[in-house]
Amino acid sequence: MSIEAERQNWQDDLDLAIAMADQADQVTMGYFKSPDLHVVRKSDNTPVTQADKEAEAVIRRVLAQARPNDTIYAEELGKQESNGRRWIIDPIDGTKNYVRGVPVWATLIGLEADHQMVVGAVSAPMLGTRWYAARGQGAYMVRQGEAPKAIHVSRVDRMEDASMSLSSLTGWKAIGRRERLLDLTDRIWRLRGFGDFWQYMLLAQGAIDLAAEPELDLYDMGALVPIVTEAGGSFTDLAGNPGPWGGNGLASNGLLHKEALAALGD
Repeated sequence: MSIEAERQNWQDDLDLAIAMADQADQVTMGYFKSPDLHVVRKSDNTPVTQADKEAEAVIRRVLAQARPNDTIYAEELGKQESNGRRWIIDPIDGTKNYVRGVPVWATLIGLEADHQMVVGAVSAPMLGTRWYAARGQGAYMVRQGEAPKAIHVSRVDRMEDASMSLSSLTGWKAIGRRERLLDLTDRIWRLRGFGDFWQYMLLAQGAIDLAAEPELDLYDMGALVPIVTEAGGSFTDLAGNPGPWGGNGLASNGLLHKEALAALGD
């Protein structure tokens, strides 16, 4: 396949991801802050709602029609091994925010092809913003009512000037690296806890320079990787392996990645 043909192929898949995000947004917005929202606890003590399940079901129905031969790895309704093309879906990333009425949550839709993340779409309707990317085509942000805007990571190249975001400290203690993390945060300019998908999208926009989480699933990261990397950044696990496959994540503007890995990595 020529480079141009490959790009067109990913564009078709990106268009589909954006269309699926439109449908998922209708579900999630309909339940947000609803008195009828039903919340239960999963076996890992994290919450799940009918909005999570219905949004994922909508995406699955579209894929069954548009890409019947593709496999699916999603948070709520089942995880399949890849057959070469696999959609990675988190119907609501930030469910804890969602159930408490905090507007920072999003639907994440990514496409893996031959063990590479090639498409990512992140839709945060309460923030009025969507981010997306396809391999070789750059990364973009769309605010409600505005034209798409190309985004790029920052050019900060010193830790002393860097802004970093974390989701929490709990998991870092579990993997025995909380003290190393705290040592790093003592060196940087600014630490905030934007959390979940949002910190990675802020990184892709150039608003922050580092984001890291010690415990993640594939559906937490898959859609984020193409957006971060197409924006010029780096996304690895804590061992330095590229992509969302390692069960944890470190994203940076690229210029700070080696130093961050030395501080936090294996």
